[in-house]
Amino acid sequence: MCRNIKTLFNFDPPATTDEIYAASLQYVRKVSGFNKPSKANEDAIHLAVEEVAIATQKLLNTLVTNAEPRNREIEAERARARNAKRFGLENQE
Repeated sequence: MCRNIKTLFNFDPPATTDEIYAASLQYVRKVSGFNKPSKANEDAIHLAVEEVAIATQKLLNTLVTNAEPRNREIEAERARARNAKRFGLENQE
């Protein structure tokens, strides 16, 4: 589940609100153990996701680096190549 959380810092263009929310949702799902919470826990999970998203946005806004921003397309291609090598999909599309 946590493998779906992507690095969000130092990209051009910067991480979107949707990407931050998705990462927050994955984090809360992992730590809570709920993929789909019961009605009794739905409000608590939603609140936690919102709070984690806010904290994540604050973190991303305050981090600094001297490194050049990474290009999303290049990083995505590198990830596809790593996955192809890892899972033996070099000849498949």
